[in-house]
Amino acid sequence: MPIWLAPYFKGRFNAMTSLALLLLLGALLWETLPWLVGNAVWTNDLDACRAARGEGACWGLVGEKWRLILFGRYPFEELWRPTLACLTMVSACIVLSRREWWSTRVIGGAVLVVVFAVLLMLGGFAGLSEVPTERFGGLALTLLLAIVGNLLSLPLAVLLALGRCSDLPFIRTVCSGFVELVRGVPLVTVLFMASFMFPLFLPSGMNPDVLLRVAVGLTLFSAAYQAEVIRGGINSVSRGQIEAAQSLGMGYWQTQTKVVLPQAFRVVVPPLVNSFIALFKDTSLVTIVSLFELFGSLKLALADPQWRPFYVEGFLFVALVYWVFCSAMSRYATGLEKDFAQARR
Repeated sequence: MPIWLAPYFKGRFNAMTSLALLLLLGALLWETLPWLVGNAVWTNDLDACRAARGEGACWGLVGEKWRLILFGRYPFEELWRPTLACLTMVSACIVLSRREWWSTRVIGGAVLVVVFAVLLMLGGFAGLSEVPTERFGGLALTLLLAIVGNLLSLPLAVLLALGRCSDLPFIRTVCSGFVELVRGVPLVTVLFMASFMFPLFLPSGMNPDVLLRVAVGLTLFSAAYQAEVIRGGINSVSRGQIEAAQSLGMGYWQTQTKVVLPQAFRVVVPPLVNSFIALFKDTSLVTIVSLFELFGSLKLALADPQWRPFYVEGFLFVALVYWVFCSAMSRYATGLEKDFAQARR
């Protein structure tokens, strides 16, 4: 038996449970595979899809509407720009995932790559036509909001966590109040306030871009939750190590960056990645402020009455895209956790 299968069949109870689940999975595949693959229509033939309805899936919906689903209302002739932006942002994330490459230069370069991706999608320079943010959509907008939100929320979360653990009452009270306030309201409320209510408090004629306001709202919301995760890791570091660092003459920031935070991050990798995954999925809520990310772009595609009956296939395709990105983050977190466990041993 392969090594990776051994834990699933270790002991009688585990073996019986694994066999039962395998039988259940086999029964589900037996019922669904003919509809998903065997009798499915793979061409953009609407008549064939109608004829196969109920017997096979119509993947022609994806072939017909993939531009709208993946890129939203972005100008068709300029689709190379969000495509290149997505590839550069994903490449930056892959580079940052390699622990042996972590350095100030690499992190700064990744931030510049994300800035380049945003500017590329906006245009207005080097002969590129300017595209308003209202035209952003699809997978490109989902990746943009998730990556920018996580890049900005993590350092803010570290500062909030340190503030909540501070011995200074004013700083501790301000940070605790912010975290409790943001965590006490749903994300929909934060997005609604950022999009519709926030401009009312600004001087007349001053109205920041809606995408910028939504990105700030997502960042602040995610930072509040990540701060609590990081605070738990900070509290797990023994007081003796902090006192030992202070006895060696280390200042506050040296102690935190060299002793406390490295150990804290080793502890909080799984819940922190859960926050990253949650933010990636929570981007679907921006549809309430008329920004059509991946899920919202699917709704635009299904507005076509001819293809609307095949909405199940559209939802399955979008679910597959979400699953690919979320499972990749989860697998990376698992590997990182194993590396940290070996380092602790």
